[in-house]
Amino acid sequence: MASQWYKDAIVVDGMNYSKWGLEIFESMHDGGLTAVHVTHCPPYLRLADTIKSLAQWKKWFRDYSNVITQVYTTEDIRRAKRENLVGIILGWQDSTGFDDHLYNIALFKELGVGIVQLTYNTANSVGCGCYDSRDGGLTDFGREVVAEMNRVGIAVDLSHCGDKTAEEAILASKKPTIYTHVDAKSLMDVPRNKSDAQLKFLVDHDGHIGVSLHPPFLPHGNDSTMDDFVDVIDYIVNLVGEDHVGIGTDYVQGENTDAVWWEMIIRDKFHARKLTDEIFTSLRHPADLAGIQCFPNITINMETRGWSETRIRKIMGENFLRYLDKVWAV
Repeated sequence: MASQWYKDAIVVDGMNYSKWGLEIFESMHDGGLTAVHVTHCPPYLRLADTIKSLAQWKKWFRDYSNVITQVYTTEDIRRAKRENLVGIILGWQDSTGFDDHLYNIALFKELGVGIVQLTYNTANSVGCGCYDSRDGGLTDFGREVVAEMNRVGIAVDLSHCGDKTAEEAILASKKPTIYTHVDAKSLMDVPRNKSDAQLKFLVDHDGHIGVSLHPPFLPHGNDSTMDDFVDVIDYIVNLVGEDHVGIGTDYVQGENTDAVWWEMIIRDKFHARKLTDEIFTSLRHPADLAGIQCFPNITINMETRGWSETRIRKIMGENFLRYLDKVWAV
């Protein structure tokens, strides 16, 4: 059982890509989540479908106002804690939704989109993804996008970006950037994970790192345990310090993650060339992390390792909140 202080803590999942609906929202609430950064629509969508997805979320906020509340500011996260609700931070894993129109960035900020990943796995007009064979870096238009995101207060997420694109975005951004859901390439060498140098570079520029629970990125894949997950957190904390690390599970709870789903996920734009030949027939999380309702179990593991309450509170959500305080300020 989690410590009593957990009930009073700010607890944040910095990335979640589940199949949205009341069941998932209640799982978040049962897990004691203060706030969750959700991918509110799939990558690669253009403006019209992105708007439709956003409209659906607005309806959910009305229909399930006793469970979830929309987050526009960090004060909304603190309010969600006081009111025993789950604060929902709307975000994208691909900037294609801006439809290559700079003025749309401010519009989506007003609608509540608070975090946007510049690219998904492959290139768009802003930059390149981690599965592109050649990384041309941040485009000139991409620099304008970053500047406008800085101006209106949208966090710049670089989790799926190519190495050069990420580095140039970190340097171009006037505000700290973020890897919302990554793991250490030193522990699992896959294109989506980040090297020690990349992790340090982001933190050297005051960025934040969310450690991912996604099994393909953990040291033992589908056989990874809670210990494996917390080991990755421990590794990154030892690398960059405890003030810049949090959790971004990348849960896909409720999705049917069978071979057909994987065949789509590993293709460019979800239909074109294969990005990898590795297809999982299923996705299996550790039994004690089967869903977001199991979040308190993470703190139990940390406590058995002798971590201080101060450190655990930081990693479970305080660091992420402090990061948003910086980047959402305008």
